Amino acid sequence: MQDNGRILAIHCHPDDAEFTCGGTLSLLRKKGYDVHIATMTAGNAGSHEESHFVTGGVRREEARKSAESIGAHYYCLEVDDLCVDVTDFLRRRVTGLIRMVDPFLIIAPPPEDYMFDHENTSRLVRDATFCAPIPLYGAQGSYPGASTLPYLYYTSPTSGHDQYGHFVEMPIIIDITTAIETKKAMLACHASQREWLRLKHGMDEYIESALAWSAETGKSACCAYAEGFRQYLGPYYPNDDILSQILRKE
Repeated sequence: MQDNGRILAIHCHPDDAEFTCGGTLSLLRKKGYDVHIATMTAGNAGSHEESHFVTGGVRREEARKSAESIGAHYYCLEVDDLCVDVTDFLRRRVTGLIRMVDPFLIIAPPPEDYMFDHENTSRLVRDATFCAPIPLYGAQGSYPGASTLPYLYYTSPTSGHDQYGHFVEMPIIIDITTAIETKKAMLACHASQREWLRLKHGMDEYIESALAWSAETGKSACCAYAEGFRQYLGPYYPNDDILSQILRKE
């Protein structure tokens, strides 16, 4: 697909994109790309104290501020937490988003991760990329079919391992050393998430844990901080590594 300057990161919860590809999205913005960040949910189950409504409102606003901090657009597809299932209804919703943005490059969660919301989001995005250019496939919204199949990349799974504890190799490594302060600032926008992770998973150093993983990923590329990706190479999809090409340009 021809580079049309638009990039879309579709992930499950607010802060997922920041954790896995925030530095890369920041670098793409600095290259002049029109970056769009979407989440399937507003993270509305991420609280021990507030209601779904209040929690979703807080986290949706945090995601908006994070995207805004790098000049990106933010969308929420308004699915409830723990309710991201692979259904035609949600496939049509994701397809409608892709048709609206019409990106040439999409970044999605990995097919294998520690929870089903992430994995189902990955499947929905892959399915929707295939459906979006097919005009007779109906989708919510009135936008025309997408131009063609986009470049599709997957981020690293949480902690770099699949459900069975096996390390998942990331063949594409993006050096984000120059963007690490921006990644930290994006993560800092998600203040409510630190308390939730502390209570739910015993993770108290919210930003530090993300930086530690970026540092670990950077070791394979001999740089201070990095983010890892795999490219989807199914039939008919573009298979040249455009992401690396863009970020190698001076």
